[in-house]
Amino acid sequence: MKLATTEIMRKLDQKAIEEFGIPGLVLMENAARSTVSAMFRHFPDLLTKRVGIFAGRGNNGGDAFAVARYLINRGVFCQVYLLTAQEEVQGDAATNLKILTRMGGEIFSIRNAEELEARQAQVAKNDLLIDGILGTGLKGPVKGLYRKVIEFINSLHLPVVAIDIPSGLDADNGQILGTSIRASLTVTLGLAKRGLLVQPGLQFTGKLVIADISIPSAAVEAERIKDNLIEGSEFSHLLLPKRPNAHKGDFGHLLILAGSPGKTGAAAMVCQAAVRVGTGLVTLGIPESLNPIMEVKITEAMTEPLPETKGKTLAFRAHKRISDLFFHKNALALGPGLSVYPETARLIRRVALETDLPMVIDADGLTAFAGKMDLLSKTRGRVVLTPHPGEMARLLGSSVQDIQQDRIQVARNFAETYGLILILKGANSIIASPEGDIFINPTGNPGMATGGMGDVLTGMVGGFLAQGFVPLEAAKLGVFLHGLAGDLVAHKKGERGMAATDLIEETPRLLRALAKRSGQIDDFSFSLKTEMVG
Repeated sequence: MKLATTEIMRKLDQKAIEEFGIPGLVLMENAARSTVSAMFRHFPDLLTKRVGIFAGRGNNGGDAFAVARYLINRGVFCQVYLLTAQEEVQGDAATNLKILTRMGGEIFSIRNAEELEARQAQVAKNDLLIDGILGTGLKGPVKGLYRKVIEFINSLHLPVVAIDIPSGLDADNGQILGTSIRASLTVTLGLAKRGLLVQPGLQFTGKLVIADISIPSAAVEAERIKDNLIEGSEFSHLLLPKRPNAHKGDFGHLLILAGSPGKTGAAAMVCQAAVRVGTGLVTLGIPESLNPIMEVKITEAMTEPLPETKGKTLAFRAHKRISDLFFHKNALALGPGLSVYPETARLIRRVALETDLPMVIDADGLTAFAGKMDLLSKTRGRVVLTPHPGEMARLLGSSVQDIQQDRIQVARNFAETYGLILILKGANSIIASPEGDIFINPTGNPGMATGGMGDVLTGMVGGFLAQGFVPLEAAKLGVFLHGLAGDLVAHKKGERGMAATDLIEETPRLLRALAKRSGQIDDFSFSLKTEMVG
């Protein structure tokens, strides 16, 4: 599913009106109808509620006036609070305001702080509020009356429905422009806006509904949009049934280099996750003194004891044996739990540069390249990196705040610069390709903020690489499946106390569902966080 920036959405609206002949009033009507439809689904008792509608002077306000008309016709009590004088509303918004006035809609102008204070008690009597104040065209921090209104609305702690985007939110990068409406439901119009799907915007969006307002698909395709939302339906063609005469060699052999004293659990989880995504064979390279432990700890994966340092981490001289292990392997997973011991870090760099296997690098494998990023451009294999924001900051020599300020652009620039696939982990993880394409993952939940989750993701991505998936598809499927498993565990058990190994056990069931129907897993919907309406 394509995602829009402010500029792209402006172009699409303009093309729909000027090239395809769809009047702006029709687009506004479609927006209002879709918004009201979503409201009735999410608030089944809407007919019993008092609804307050805040409208600005622009097209977002015009959408709000049209929403008021639909609500009145459905028998919902509503009042409109216009944040300007009526005569200052222009264009299509003015047309909808006039219609609403002729219908007898109650409209109260709030033009300054004094008028806002006079209306506060009236507004507080509502059960539900609608935000049609500011649209995607906002530039710079919210100030003056609008800021006061937004802060007042948030202080009431009432459910709020945002039309297109919560007022005050940057539609492109999700940053808060001074202050922002905290919505319970956002009905975004045409295409989802990038800022709704990345932090901090994600926590101000609430439930997200993507409303079709009849933007022609030909116009969307012509824009060659590079930003996308991952959908479960993308993967069924990759997960084909196994042939009756298939054998384990048909499903790849993954070599994993992971583990050190105190971190054998990381190595075990990478192995288990790789097995559960269908990898035919898995071999774990482990410091030799830890091999007896791992032979007990893991069952399906094979182990290979390797030379170690005095600290019982992988020694640099292990590279000779590792080179031999590359033979008949299909992919490499490198880094979880290997330690930051300098000699081991040197081995990690040597291994990554020496092999032509596709590889996923995580955790201590990433740390080994901090300050030596130029080496990543010299790798012979196709590379997938999986940093969390802290690891990403170390790789770039910046701060976590810098990374989180514009996750999309940071990920895009990095992937293009170093010619690799990047998975920037976090709420709604971002995948970036060397060609500049961005894929935002909608699955996952806060319960997954616990140790071992990254190791499970590494095993999943490594397993798909070993099975022959191209790195971008392996990354997308791994991230989507990983988050989906977390959502299923949260659905069954709750978010508190979730363990990384819980996800591994749900994986085969989810793979079967993705392969067969991609819409539901029994009563569990893939679209936990987003949906589409017409």
